[in-house]
Amino acid sequence: MKKILVTGGAGYIGSHTVVQLHQFGFQPIILDNLCNSKAFIPERINSICGTQIPFYQLDCNDENSYRIIKEKEGDIDGVIHFAAFKAVGESVQEPLKYYENNIGSLIILLKHFPNLNCNKIVFSSSCTVYGQPDQLPVTEDSPIKSAESPYGYTKQVCEQLLADYSKSNNIQSVILRYFNPIGAHESHLIGELPLGVPDNLIPYVTQTGIGIRTQLTVFGDDYNTPDGTCIRDFIHVVDLANAHIKALEFLFNHPDTPIEYFNVGTGQGNSVLEIIKAFEEVSASKLNYIFGTRRSGDIEQIWAETNKVNTLLNWKADKTMKDAVADAWAWEQKLSKN
Repeated sequence: MKKILVTGGAGYIGSHTVVQLHQFGFQPIILDNLCNSKAFIPERINSICGTQIPFYQLDCNDENSYRIIKEKEGDIDGVIHFAAFKAVGESVQEPLKYYENNIGSLIILLKHFPNLNCNKIVFSSSCTVYGQPDQLPVTEDSPIKSAESPYGYTKQVCEQLLADYSKSNNIQSVILRYFNPIGAHESHLIGELPLGVPDNLIPYVTQTGIGIRTQLTVFGDDYNTPDGTCIRDFIHVVDLANAHIKALEFLFNHPDTPIEYFNVGTGQGNSVLEIIKAFEEVSASKLNYIFGTRRSGDIEQIWAETNKVNTLLNWKADKTMKDAVADAWAWEQKLSKN
């Protein structure tokens, strides 16, 4: 079994990817300091997988973390690098935090690739690298525009870092540009787990629906969209996790490819109001929401052209937006009972 180090493997997307890695015959190893997760998540991963997944509660910005993993686990066949701060709004307020962590952690990781005897990385990027696109849907060849937030800029810098590094080192990279992951595992044992006030739409919707939050504020109703609210390409987190499996297989099957880029989305946009209506349908209840002013750093509308990822990675999204909203709601309900 190929050993795959998953940085940020106890986080939202990371935890689901660890489960899928195990399902598809890889040996995942989790590296996570739990700054954006909780200690019960690795336990839930073990429960789903039916075995103990190696978990190291260490910091990706600490070089000793990789020395410890090398000593305990030996050589690593590939890395999936999730570990990063990801709140657009927070990045506007605290840009230094994002530059130091998101860019610095990738530099430290790459410095330790020779020691890990590893040369393959799947990097967690974002559709935010496109900024506000001139044409929709966006393709992998769409212009990389000025970032709308420090978070988006850190993804642009990390992509460029990997491109530059691959020219002078024997490193293979697949860069996955995610759109908007939502939903939860079908077991509803793991899902999106924001600490404090959620920055993303779906957990704020579900927390409002269950009574943790009194009201949801929709940021802006005057955008140039059919219903005035922002449009995103919402993808089920399990579909997204499976894209990482395909990306790893691509790297192992194409050893002469230094770097490749893929959009990972459904190819369809849904508005904030459409998400709210879907939630009201699956929960059979009305959501308490109001309209507020636009939020700094938000893009008006974006969704993916998925032909490249469908063709070269043989991957496509199987689950619908409503499936994802239903799973997110079931996860929230189960979480509230614990």
